[in-house]
Amino acid sequence: MLAEQQPILSVRDLRTYYHQDEGIVRAVDGASFDVYAGRTLGIVGESGCGKSVTARSILRIVEQNGRIESGSIHLRRRTSSGQVDEVELTALPANSREMRSIRGGEIALIFQEPMTSFSPYHTVGNQIIEAIRLHSDLSKRAARERAIDLLRMVGIPKPERRIDEYSFQLSGGLRQRVMIAMALSSDPKILIADEPTTALDVTTQAQILELLQRLQDEKGLAIILITHDMGVIAEMADDVVVMYLGRVVERGPVDTIFHAPKHPYTQALLRSIPSILARPRTKLATISGSIPHPYNRPVGCPFHTRCSEIIRGTCDSREPQLQPVGPDHQVSCFLYHS
Repeated sequence: MLAEQQPILSVRDLRTYYHQDEGIVRAVDGASFDVYAGRTLGIVGESGCGKSVTARSILRIVEQNGRIESGSIHLRRRTSSGQVDEVELTALPANSREMRSIRGGEIALIFQEPMTSFSPYHTVGNQIIEAIRLHSDLSKRAARERAIDLLRMVGIPKPERRIDEYSFQLSGGLRQRVMIAMALSSDPKILIADEPTTALDVTTQAQILELLQRLQDEKGLAIILITHDMGVIAEMADDVVVMYLGRVVERGPVDTIFHAPKHPYTQALLRSIPSILARPRTKLATISGSIPHPYNRPVGCPFHTRCSEIIRGTCDSREPQLQPVGPDHQVSCFLYHS
């Protein structure tokens, strides 16, 4: 394992833009964060804030009309000799052999909706076996045994039978478990979970989150958890990155983010969480307005059009940068600029 203080993945000033006929969409516009072995980084924000595009940028699977404009993504790993090897992912061609070995090998992704991620024409077992053999030299028989072991590890009952079933024969919870098994097939060091509990009932959500925590404890996985659910962040994350309109507006330890949030957007997200202590029929707090259209981004702070603490003449004319406001705690807001 890498030294505790050294991140396994470092993202610096990442900018991923989509070039379309209507204009340029700055889906990720200067994101920076670190991911550590054995810890969970939660990336949170409303839909359209750039969370999933950030994950796709790390894996170099951005759609054809998009590209990484600038920034760096450094992956650190141990070599067979015990030395630390550093790879600049943005310098690798997306379809190069090395990038393909990293994608799904050292960094794995759990997609948001497993039903659309599995082929309906092949059994889930065949798809896991294909993933195993892509990153190893195991025979088909050995890969099948490995797939059964993975299904058993993620808590699927009767894996010897389930391996020959199709995705549409499985419940949503079982499909998500199979997706996790496939992601773990090559023993990755980093697991990106993109909304892993979307469309699942509350009980199944809890089971999936508990499974991810158990696998992290057993394998020392670094997890990047992408979600809009602050409750999931509170349960799972060690560190939190809050994104808005492609930018990181606040980042810090989970306890700091929840108990001493600084950015008005983070504070608004936390106010919108339902509480069991609230009086019946109490109206939930909402964030005024909506995310600006991607082709019509506001000048200045991207959140100023919805912010109740706007400083006229500053927030609507200049863009704030991340500033330290405490130990390992940074915020991008003029309220805290010296």
